[in-house]
Amino acid sequence: MKLFAIDTDNNITAFAAVEQMPEGQEHFASEKELAKLAANWPGDRLLQIWNSFARVAPFDDLKAIKKFTDRKTAVARVWKAIQRLDAPAAPQGADVAPKAKRSRKAATDEPKAAATREGSKKAIVLDLLKRPEGATLREIQEATGWQAHSVRGFISGSLSKKMGLNVESSKRDDGQRVYKLA
Repeated sequence: MKLFAIDTDNNITAFAAVEQMPEGQEHFASEKELAKLAANWPGDRLLQIWNSFARVAPFDDLKAIKKFTDRKTAVARVWKAIQRLDAPAAPQGADVAPKAKRSRKAATDEPKAAATREGSKKAIVLDLLKRPEGATLREIQEATGWQAHSVRGFISGSLSKKMGLNVESSKRDDGQRVYKLA
């Protein structure tokens, strides 16, 4: 019978004997015992455990997921997966479930240069904003068919945040708000 221990970093280790198990870690030997432990865990801990298995040997066929249907399903799937871990006969080397992989890409402060399709609404709005006089909210609405809140959201989200463009907003003497690229 295999025994399992889980540490605070969600590493699950298989053991052949109780004597091999480290002190201070939660341990279980059956799906029922795992369910009893998991009842006290935060909701996303089982998800983190599952996703740490995904696409790592011997769990190559498992895929990362965003959520489980319920805790019972999560426990059953995690239990089935950890059955693949082998418990060594000798105490020197325990088989440990892999840690979750971290992204190897370094974070950059550079905005992404997003290409715009010719004739798309994004291209139309960008052309209007590139004009020296800019474009009013009404002009952008007429060109795209969007409502005012959609135009403001597009400027804030797609242009400013996603594309990293600096869009200036000002009011003209007639009270109309004008947007233009800085």
